[in-house]
Amino acid sequence: MVKIWVKTLKDKKIVKNEIVFYDGRYEEEKFDEYVRIACHELDLPTPVILSTHAASFTQFNISRFKPADFVEYIDFDELTLENCKV
Repeated sequence: MVKIWVKTLKDKKIVKNEIVFYDGRYEEEKFDEYVRIACHELDLPTPVILSTHAASFTQFNISRFKPADFVEYIDFDELTLENCKV
């Protein structure tokens, strides 16, 4: 099982946060699916996902999305996805 802590930050304070659960093992190829589901759960627009985001999550268990990574307007400074290892 994969557990990902999704949070939005504004002025370095957490605005929204939730832990999203996925069945199965973590696979880097499915990172974009994890992000889409997590954003849907928090009712957020989905960012543009680059290979560097997936590599950062795989290597360091955390991935950060800045406002420049979104096509739509967002009212927060950062979207962070953090792997909660069991």
